[in-house]
Amino acid sequence: MNESADQDAEQPEQSERRAPRAEQDQSERRARPEQSEQAEQREPAEQPEPSPEEERRKQLRERRVAARRNAKRALARPAALGTLRERLALLERAPELYDLDEAADIYGDGVVAALEEKVAGLLGTEAAAFFPTGTMAQQVALRCWAGRTGNPAVALHALSHPEVHERHALSQVSGLRPVRVSSAPRPPTADEVRGLDEPFGTLMIELPLRDAGFVLPSWEELTEVVEAARERDAVVHFDGARLWEATEHFGRPLREIADPADSVYVSFYKSLGGYGGAALAGPRDLIEEAKAWRHRYGGAGFQQFPTALSALAGLERELPRLPEDVRHARVVAAALDEGFTAAGLPWAGIHPEVPHTHQFQVWLPYDADVLAEAAVRQAEETGTLLFSGGWERKGPLGLAVTEVEVSAAGLAWTADDVRAAVADFAARLPGGLSR
Repeated sequence: MNESADQDAEQPEQSERRAPRAEQDQSERRARPEQSEQAEQREPAEQPEPSPEEERRKQLRERRVAARRNAKRALARPAALGTLRERLALLERAPELYDLDEAADIYGDGVVAALEEKVAGLLGTEAAAFFPTGTMAQQVALRCWAGRTGNPAVALHALSHPEVHERHALSQVSGLRPVRVSSAPRPPTADEVRGLDEPFGTLMIELPLRDAGFVLPSWEELTEVVEAARERDAVVHFDGARLWEATEHFGRPLREIADPADSVYVSFYKSLGGYGGAALAGPRDLIEEAKAWRHRYGGAGFQQFPTALSALAGLERELPRLPEDVRHARVVAAALDEGFTAAGLPWAGIHPEVPHTHQFQVWLPYDADVLAEAAVRQAEETGTLLFSGGWERKGPLGLAVTEVEVSAAGLAWTADDVRAAVADFAARLPGGLSR
């Protein structure tokens, strides 16, 4: 009997044991009436009242969520923000993607194995392994490489995902030692890799580098960085969470982009709109070892067919359209820049100036809350949501930044539409700059 069946079999017995315990608890309370009364009279600990500023920001966040849902026009409508009904609708065409009369997956077989095979084919690797999260997939990959190279040092960018968003998981969980190649808001260079003053076992390259503005190196720069790592006797791992978006920039198919790396991680919900999940792709012996570590890390889920089917749906429907999204993001970025200039803003920054993917940054010299309020009011009053993400204070000069994504919803926007929306947005900003 498997583990799940054992748990199901135990449930009636546990239910039967609860009744006598409940009677015992009631008897104990009757035997100690003063304690029972004291417990009932004890008031819960007082929670501090939120400050007016905290309350205002909470309300602004709630309004932004409502604006995303209700806006008639938006540059992107992230699938993850949909209702449960909308998310479940993703599987309505599942029969076109996989034979639903086959047995459901158990610990990674069936549809999960089919997904792994499809990813390996797309990336041109010998094998691939499904993981519930990208954080786990990359930790496992880097841990496996550390064991094979004998060096736990991982060279990576200071703005890479493990350094910024994973609460030091590489060191705290996997015993690895991050070594920062660069902190500049651009991809690392070959000279920086060659110039590291200590040995490292693995070079991790994030493609694109999200926190630097979804930036990618040129193909020549990428191949030089990989070669520099080889000169240092290191292996190369690509953090390709958004690698799906990179084909337009590099002008190469996915398998050719993945080929320089020893292993590649990809996400199924970033860009593809799946329910979650990730894959690690590489040599067959590495993937077999990674699956053993996946089990140890608690990532061998009993059944994962909803996530696997949603990933297949994303690969079937979203992946082919991503190059068009990237091309149109460049049209939108140029129109945003033109709109800000026409509106007379003192300064505005689009980074990168020509987007490398279908996502990029917009920088403006106003307080983050002022910009967020203007964006929400525009959506509430006109039904047009130009900036759907939050704004974050960055830098010492009163600047704020947001991320812009252009997906299927944004393909209907012309450059004139964007410029008109910018003019309306700018009219909602105060005349003076924040200090």
